[in-house]
Amino acid sequence: MNHQDAPFEIHVHGDVKLRADVDFDTLQEALKPLWKYAGARSLADGATSLYEDEPGIRFNPREHLLQMCWTLQGEEDFRHQLDELCMNLNELSEAGAQIEITFYDAQFDEEDESAGRESRDDFVLLFVGPTPEAIMQAQRDLLVEDVVHLMERHFDGAELGGVVQEIDKLFTDRFTALTSSLDLGKPPRSPGGGGAGHGGGRRPRHLH
Repeated sequence: MNHQDAPFEIHVHGDVKLRADVDFDTLQEALKPLWKYAGARSLADGATSLYEDEPGIRFNPREHLLQMCWTLQGEEDFRHQLDELCMNLNELSEAGAQIEITFYDAQFDEEDESAGRESRDDFVLLFVGPTPEAIMQAQRDLLVEDVVHLMERHFDGAELGGVVQEIDKLFTDRFTALTSSLDLGKPPRSPGGGGAGHGGGRRPRHLH
């Protein structure tokens, strides 16, 4: 698939702990939605990022770890690959993990920014894991990290125990609701579908 003149540069970022029995061939099949969209014939062929300073897609068999810091050119239809990707990684993961997908408007430049125009940048936050509990644990840990980081500007960390307890209660209530719903098999998304970025400034690329 040729995306040479695509309107977006799409960055996929995240580390996923894999089961000990997952080998390269199994992972290659699970990641097929990514490398096939990029026009590659295999994971090895498609693992290189658009940017040389990014490690791309890597499999660390010693640590049983999938590492993704990978940019490709694409369009809005890249979103159609994400559900299959999440379901595939749910089957292979050992623990819950987050995957960040950032869409950068490839045609947005400094002149547009100076003129006050808004870019089409967007951001999607996905979670994968072997069980709904593991997925929710990853969501909970990220939220606690974000909230504590923000509130430590104004309060001592020792004062935030009650805040963490309230977050835990929210996730307990959500899990209780999920276990009785038909959406249990779908990976939970961030609130509002995970979309953010319009009018909120451009997200910086991950630097390594």
